[in-house]
Amino acid sequence: MNYLWAGMIIVGVVYGAFTGRMPELTNAALDSAKEAVTLCITMIGVMSFWMGLMEIATGAGLIEMASDKMEPLIRFLFPKIPEGHPAKKQIAVNFIANLLGLGWAATPAGLKAMDELEKLEEDRRRGRVPGLVRKKGVASNEMCTFLIINISSLQLISVNMIAYRSQYGSVNPAAVVGPGIAATAVSTGVAVVFCKMMDRGKRRA
Repeated sequence: MNYLWAGMIIVGVVYGAFTGRMPELTNAALDSAKEAVTLCITMIGVMSFWMGLMEIATGAGLIEMASDKMEPLIRFLFPKIPEGHPAKKQIAVNFIANLLGLGWAATPAGLKAMDELEKLEEDRRRGRVPGLVRKKGVASNEMCTFLIINISSLQLISVNMIAYRSQYGSVNPAAVVGPGIAATAVSTGVAVVFCKMMDRGKRRA
């Protein structure tokens, strides 16, 4: 990606120099920098608001309650994670944040979930937990499933996209909610089917 962006910048500068549009190129760069700062400030406000709500919900026990309600889904997606394992709670929190379109708020829980899944693999290697033992550094089925579903990211409220559309003057920023739900529902459904097929194929192998 670094090479790609560097190449695009170099091509743009060279093209601007040869076509005599360096003043326009300079103005565009300055305007884009100003716009980027404005957008970042807007996004910081939006994400601070929603992350604050997440913290309030956590303190009020709502996240814990929602995590318990998601237990059947987590058990279906990750049947080999032992009951009461900390990874389940972090996975549930990550899913809840993604459902609300809070990608930034979902990241910490996602990292913690991966860390707990790695600890689970370590316990398997040491014989503390039954299951398929993999080499150190090799992702487990649970890790792969979590990553794929996290990337597909079913969203009920696309907070980030709504904020972007509002920043750029959209007449109806929330118009993306319906299409967003449809698109992410399809992508998540495909992700779940793919993970289950791959897991079944590995068991047969």
